[in-house]
Amino acid sequence: MRMTKASFLAALVLILPMGLILPTGLLGSEAGERVSVDLTIYNENLSLIRELRQFELQKGQSRVVLGDIPSTIDGTSLHFRSLTDPTGVRVLEQNYQYDLVHQAKILEKYLGREIEFVRIHPETKNEYSVTGKLLATGWLPQPSYGNAAVSYAGTGGMVAEIDGKIEINPVGRVVLPALPGGLIIRPQLEWLMVSNNTGKHDAEISYLAGQLSWSSDYVAVLDDGDKHLGLTGWVTLTNNSGTTFSNAGLKLVAGDVNIVRERFAAAKSSMRQEMMMDASEPQFQQTDLFEFKLYSLSRRTDLKTSETKQIELVSGRDVPSRKVFIYDGLAGEWRSWYRNSSYRDHSSLGQQSNSKVGVFVTFRNDASSGLGIALPKGKIRVYKKDGEGKEQFVGEDRIDHTAKDEEIRLYLGNAFDLVGERSQKDFKSFASGRVIEETIEIKVRNHKEEAAEVLVYEHPWRWSQWEIINSNSAWEKVDQTTLKFPVTLAKDGEKVVRYTIRYSW
Repeated sequence: MRMTKASFLAALVLILPMGLILPTGLLGSEAGERVSVDLTIYNENLSLIRELRQFELQKGQSRVVLGDIPSTIDGTSLHFRSLTDPTGVRVLEQNYQYDLVHQAKILEKYLGREIEFVRIHPETKNEYSVTGKLLATGWLPQPSYGNAAVSYAGTGGMVAEIDGKIEINPVGRVVLPALPGGLIIRPQLEWLMVSNNTGKHDAEISYLAGQLSWSSDYVAVLDDGDKHLGLTGWVTLTNNSGTTFSNAGLKLVAGDVNIVRERFAAAKSSMRQEMMMDASEPQFQQTDLFEFKLYSLSRRTDLKTSETKQIELVSGRDVPSRKVFIYDGLAGEWRSWYRNSSYRDHSSLGQQSNSKVGVFVTFRNDASSGLGIALPKGKIRVYKKDGEGKEQFVGEDRIDHTAKDEEIRLYLGNAFDLVGERSQKDFKSFASGRVIEETIEIKVRNHKEEAAEVLVYEHPWRWSQWEIINSNSAWEKVDQTTLKFPVTLAKDGEKVVRYTIRYSW
């Protein structure tokens, strides 16, 4: 057979790094199903997947197709190792194929060609066919990045030439003679492999994939006196990777991970026996991994594609808690003025008055409370029973990654029966504007049926050098930009905090 110029160039492109020209007619096979799979999922929408599979290889070169892989795989991250013959099997070439069947792609292959339209006769209601040349598919490919599948947008409809006339959105069901070559139903990997022996090989495969993620959600229930709470933490797993993982080992990594390549390369595959579990035992065992936290599920689980699954992470009962009221009259506005020399002598700034008193619940993440493990970041929803004993939602907040023995403070909203009022009573400038004295008065009123303690927060924002020269209430310097005045309000009572602050520069 005479080689054409096109076939010669195609063969030339397939010259391998080791100097071999890719032979034609290689025997190929599909990799077996997963013998086992282990997932390590990071909270940066990234996962490491480790599989054990079995391959049937011929001596010499052969092709192997690896199906049932995530459509979100990072093809550059894949690592292969034969467990049967580590030195006798090599992957010479790897192709990640993700040109999936799509109506627009199929029609693109038939542009300029005759296609068939099946129509229904309006009177006889019988089907009949007409043929026409396809001029436009009605779809436009959109930009894609990396291994992302090509998406399409409608452009106004199909255009075809039928019986010498141009028809837009021609009537009829489009029928094509065959599926164009090169399109596949699901993403797959194709390997060109070389083996020293014919036979079955057990192999370990690991790779990175996206859209397999996890997050933490917590539910807290306050008791009647807001003195204790029950806390349950849940791991929410979301699998949008395009494949199902059955009977999988599961590990979760929490922390602000930046670069994780070295750890992936060293990861080992492991199998666990299904164990009988005590109902009181936690499902996840928490250990350290570098400067992050690793949570290992003590049993195997199924994670189906397009599924969200929740697994209990932590549970604590009768956790001591405290309700705290905070009045911050300036709220966050002062941050935009802080240490700005253009604003520091403006008497009109800092007169704003926020009337809302925030309500917070605090508790400590320690072992004596039934907690004491590192809590991954997530949302905490808080409930409390009403007079009929039915749980009602009373607020929610997000927490960051929280180490053991640290305090957690949740902002749940604003107190209905507590009101704050803040005003500037005096403002003076001395020493050619290099010294400023300002007097602030804060009023807090309690309309509750019981006494309440409120923490009044103030923020010296005009300059970094300041001192309190007069105050009618005890105060505490929390930090350079925060003062705290604890006040106790009787039922239907009011307290006034008045202080004078001096800035100098």
